[in-house]
Amino acid sequence: MFLVKTRVIVVGLNVLVAPSQPKTPSFFGPISAPQGVSEYGDLQTGVVRFANVLLKLIIGAAGLFAFFNIIIAGYTFLGAGGDPKKIEQAWAKIWQSLLGLLFVAGSFVLAAIFGWLIFGNASAILVPKIYGP
Repeated sequence: MFLVKTRVIVVGLNVLVAPSQPKTPSFFGPISAPQGVSEYGDLQTGVVRFANVLLKLIIGAAGLFAFFNIIIAGYTFLGAGGDPKKIEQAWAKIWQSLLGLLFVAGSFVLAAIFGWLIFGNASAILVPKIYGP
């Protein structure tokens, strides 16, 4: 008895039965990176550059958030009208924003110090380079 392997292809409501083929080329064909993504390089270096850009974006957003927080706290301070509770809340918000900025800046300083101590280059952790095949 001769057995033929088959595969089922569903197209809309029609069901077609076709004999299976040993190795078919990719259904989608060759896929290339989009124009804007190709500047980031291959998989090894591209992931590092993408993470670096994402980190810069997050740090920039943290700086903007702290800036607007300080502005809002300043308006709260000005509009307190002598109310000690509102003045205390405004000062707390200002100090928390400044402390957050200090942590963001301190993380860069610590990364530079550790990069210099471990790799002999202060920007080794901040701007990593991956060498590969």
